[in-house]
Amino acid sequence: MITLFKVAFQSLLNRKTSFVLSILSIALSVTLFLAVNVIKDGTKESFSNTVSQADLIVGARGSGLQLLLYTIFHLGSATNNISWQSYDAIKNLPNVAWTIPFSLGDSFHGFRVIATNENFYNYYRYLGDKKIELISGHMPNNIFETVIGSRVAETEKLKVGDKITLAHGISEQSIFKHDDKPFIVSGIIKETNTSIDRALYITLEGMEAIHIDWKDGIPSRQEKTKENIRKEDIQITQITSFLLRADNRINTLSLMRLINDYKKEPLLAAIPGSILSQFWETIAYAESAFQIILIFVVLIGILGMMISIYTSLESRRRELAILRSIGASAKAIVFLLIMESFIICFLGCLFGLIISYGSIYFLEPIVLNKFGILINHNGFKNFEYVYLLIIISFACLIGIIPALKAYRNSLTDGLSIKI
Repeated sequence: MITLFKVAFQSLLNRKTSFVLSILSIALSVTLFLAVNVIKDGTKESFSNTVSQADLIVGARGSGLQLLLYTIFHLGSATNNISWQSYDAIKNLPNVAWTIPFSLGDSFHGFRVIATNENFYNYYRYLGDKKIELISGHMPNNIFETVIGSRVAETEKLKVGDKITLAHGISEQSIFKHDDKPFIVSGIIKETNTSIDRALYITLEGMEAIHIDWKDGIPSRQEKTKENIRKEDIQITQITSFLLRADNRINTLSLMRLINDYKKEPLLAAIPGSILSQFWETIAYAESAFQIILIFVVLIGILGMMISIYTSLESRRRELAILRSIGASAKAIVFLLIMESFIICFLGCLFGLIISYGSIYFLEPIVLNKFGILINHNGFKNFEYVYLLIIISFACLIGIIPALKAYRNSLTDGLSIKI
């Protein structure tokens, strides 16, 4: 078997161009197949781990998925806000353990600005039971202080004590800026590998303060200074959404029904995990279709290898006749061709694995910074071994086609080529 392997490998080296192209074809198809699956799993894992221990997410009535996206993942924007009175009434219900309010709408160089209160730092959990921690500085003590995510600090080269100017709206090229009310960075959040890293957090009073002299979404001519605003008793009038945890899981559904039937204004309460499950189910058909396309890409690579071996048989009849003359049986010729298919596919899968994980390793910081998705590349997963084993097995089966052709040629030619 070892001798047969050496002969097969040496034969492939004698046809370097077709050998390398066949390996490259399979390697690229395997790279695409594995990379897409790793990114898909990384996306699901990142979405699922961003928020933990929150039973309900509540906002203005509309799409549950949209509510989840703009509240937790900072994607998109809210269609409407909810009144502080409604929030206050719900958070004081006897079955509510805690709530975390959020007010959205402003940004800093494309990063979202999230207004919240101390409950965010006390109760928010991600990756199971991990809480928000600061690597430097302190939580906001006044209305014009902000705590920033690790990616914001890294990208914008910010440190504790720096002054920043927030912009109105979520666009990176915002027309209106809050130049007259700069914020001071009071702390930097420890890296979480979630959307938290790409946001800035201010107080709810801070969000009200920077818009206190605005009318109809634009600044008024009579602007108020920071000093004057500090002297006023700022009243929070509305928020965008909030997270809620019930005192026990049994009360979650009753609270959800109560909020969804709330009479004073139309509200939507949904279970975050349920929304994500519905979302994955919605895109399952597209995901399956994409998987089929990827499988066809791999099959095309394997078929290309088979065609390359098959078309080379005529030019190799003398080579095979020489092997017969030194004692190789017709069956040995069959195994030789199958071994060539195995070598090509094995090396293609190996290089595909290296390229896919190498690409993921280098692209991970870019994907994390741009989309907030952590791609886990620590070790191979079981499904990857299974996929590669299936691909190699199929390549060996496909290799039987040129092998049988070589077998018939060897029986016909005997020890010499008949022309």
